[in-house]
Amino acid sequence: MRVILFTGKGGVGKTTTAAATAVRAARGGVKTLVMSTDAAHSLGDALGVPLGAAEAGQPVEVEPGLSALQISPPHLLGESWRVVQDYLLSVLGTLGIDTVVAEELTRLPGAEEVAALLEMRAQVDSGPWDLVVVDCAPTAETLRLLALPEALAWHLDRLLPAQRGLIRTLRPAAAAAAGVPLPAPEVIEAVTGWQRQMRQVHRILTGDETSVRLVLTPERVVIAESRRTWTSLSLYGFVVDAVVVNRVFPDAGVPEPTSTDTVPDPWRSGWNTAQRAGLVEVRESFAGLPVVVAPYLAAEPIGVEALAALGRSHGDGTDDARDLLAPVTHRGMTVERTDEGFTLTLPLPLAHARDLGLQRRGDELLVAVGEHRRVLTLPAALQRCVVDGASVRDGLLRIRFVPDEEVWPRG
Repeated sequence: MRVILFTGKGGVGKTTTAAATAVRAARGGVKTLVMSTDAAHSLGDALGVPLGAAEAGQPVEVEPGLSALQISPPHLLGESWRVVQDYLLSVLGTLGIDTVVAEELTRLPGAEEVAALLEMRAQVDSGPWDLVVVDCAPTAETLRLLALPEALAWHLDRLLPAQRGLIRTLRPAAAAAAGVPLPAPEVIEAVTGWQRQMRQVHRILTGDETSVRLVLTPERVVIAESRRTWTSLSLYGFVVDAVVVNRVFPDAGVPEPTSTDTVPDPWRSGWNTAQRAGLVEVRESFAGLPVVVAPYLAAEPIGVEALAALGRSHGDGTDDARDLLAPVTHRGMTVERTDEGFTLTLPLPLAHARDLGLQRRGDELLVAVGEHRRVLTLPAALQRCVVDGASVRDGLLRIRFVPDEEVWPRG
């Protein structure tokens, strides 16, 4: 099964782009599900289908071969979060915190994001689809969403052994003396389940069947954000396989379809000039990636027929949509042995050394790009080494490791 996620700055047309791709795929014989992680829930509006009217958590058939899904966080999180929340309420109760305040404090942060990830995993694992198209939230929210599985699993890995140890070693009398109730086995089981599911989600997101497509318009501010997004997605190990440039104006010197006149239009000529420069910048910035240019349509693309027309503009002129199922080339972290030690390489397109931060912490390496940070667990061979320098060149971060003299003394 193939998974394609669409993201971009708010207002660039990512929802219509995702929906148009799904319609094109379905009409090309690819059994497709399109779903949204955007809290705005505008996917149904674009398709012209009331997705919220269906039973919670159930895909709605839009037309043969194409279904759409609106996510319901309460339906997906359900009892597992309630078990954990009840435990947290009991802890806060022992501290004398008001019940209403405690209820607010124990609301699950990012509930919709967690629900979206779990639903995507469920559809990929057991759905009858060839392709799952995901309309993501604007870029900042999407980066948090995609980083969540690895980060949450990392924290749970460290939380669970400690909690299991407490349950084994502390007796009820000791817990009573501490004044804090111990988590019941079902609480630990719920958290363990989330840990397992987040690991599965992360494997899906970073596998060869999943890629991200950036949607943008040929404007300087939007291009700048999209460049940063590409770098950040690569930091977290995600593959961007294409860029879609939306809302490109027809040339002012070309007559409209309903007219043979070529009356000069200074307003459109100005946009043409600016967008031509923008398209050059896009192709230079995202060199090596396919760039799809979509026209600014005469009317808003609402409904499957209008989306089908938009989807055809994204293709290569043929009716074969099976190209959407082609696997992606995944370039993740690699480690190579050198004469001096090892080199760890991480793809970071468009990154600059001034934006990077590196910090060694035990068996882990913290890599920061701007405000985004990833914790990498070092392979065993590097855990006995020290960092000897780093460089960024040709879209690759290279970190040099040499043996720790205290562990591997020379001679």
